[in-house]
Parts: sequence; structure tokens; C-alpha cells
Amino acid sequence: MQMGDAFPQGFQYLPGYFSEKDQRELVGLLREFVAEAPLFTPVMPRTGKEFSVRMTNLGDLGWVSDLKGYRYQAQHPVSGRNWPAIPEVLINLWQKVGHCAAPPEACLVNYYAATAKMGMHQDRDEKTFDAPVVSVSLGDAAIFKLGGVKRGGPTKSLRLQSGDVVVLGGDARLCYHGIDRIQGGSSSLLKDGGRLNLTLRRVSPI
Repeated sequence: MQMGDAFPQGFQYLPGYFSEKDQRELVGLLREFVAEAPLFTPVMPRTGKEFSVRMTNLGDLGWVSDLKGYRYQAQHPVSGRNWPAIPEVLINLWQKVGHCAAPPEACLVNYYAATAKMGMHQDRDEKTFDAPVVSVSLGDAAIFKLGGVKRGGPTKSLRLQSGDVVVLGGDARLCYHGIDRIQGGSSSLLKDGGRLNLTLRRVSPI
């Protein structure tokens, strides 16, 4: 579904894109990947303040944040091993909804416990903004906020549920966005509760 005038052009909200069966299969794959590339807690540059989310990555490149800054790199920052490959089901998603001929190079996996959140931010550490960011929600519902291309402007809220997909492309690619709160207990998909968010990204120029 296109959001029309309610949201910036290039923003797509695809509720229930993944069936319950597909969600369970995807979580099963993610468990295998996390065993290979464990979740870690990133910290803010300069201050060293810990994020409230834990994260890992899939793909040729992975996004990390530490005292040195934000960047993409080919190895897990703790194990030093290459990230696991992005599974075919997510490559297929990118091809169907991303409208980008070049494949994704990174899939950031964020795990939100019930108290976690993500402040308003832009995804701008990539070398191209011509490709979209494709986001998958699994587990507990979250209140997603979307603003404009300037910090501090008005925002719109959207409740993202397990299986939903969001695409930030076109005029929406550099819009500020964040997660205001997690609605704990709203899904039984994840054994220990919480939310997994997968964001597919293209890092290199197309």
C-alpha cells in the first residue's frame, strides 16, 4: 500500500507482508545467524553511551557504532569474523519492493527489549541515497515515528506489527525516523519477547 499524501513520496507501508508461517521461518534462520554473529551492544561515538538495542548484521558489510564513529565494515567487531550472508528470502523482498537493480550489501539486525527505543535519526552513512532502506518488523509491535528531512519538524506515527514491511525510498530516503516505544507482550513470535527489526541497505554507489 502506498501512503499517498499522508507520508512523503517514496515511503511504503506494507502491513502483514510476511505470513505467520514466514515469520517463524525467518526467526528460525535468524537464530542460526545470531549463533554465528552474536548480538552485541553498540555505543555512541565520543560519549561511549550504550544503545538500548543490541544488534548484529548480515551481508558483505555491517553497520557498527563505537567510540571511533559510525561506519560499515566487513567483520563482526567482537569476533572479527565476516558477517553471515543475507538469506534469499530477504534478497527476494528487496527485489520485489525496493525497486533497485543493485543488491543490498547490508542487513542490520536490531533487537529491542520491551524498554528499548531508537531516537530520531537519518540513515546517511551509506555512499548512495539512490537505493532505499527496506525494513522488516518481527515480534512485539512498535510505535514508529517519521519526520521530514530536517531534525525537529512535525512527525507522524505508525504502529508496526510483526510481519510488516516499511520502505524508505525517494523523497523519504533521508527522512528522520525512530522507534518511540515497544508494546511488550503484543506478540508471541519471539520466545523471550521483544522486537527484531531488519533493515536492508545498499552501501556502495549503484
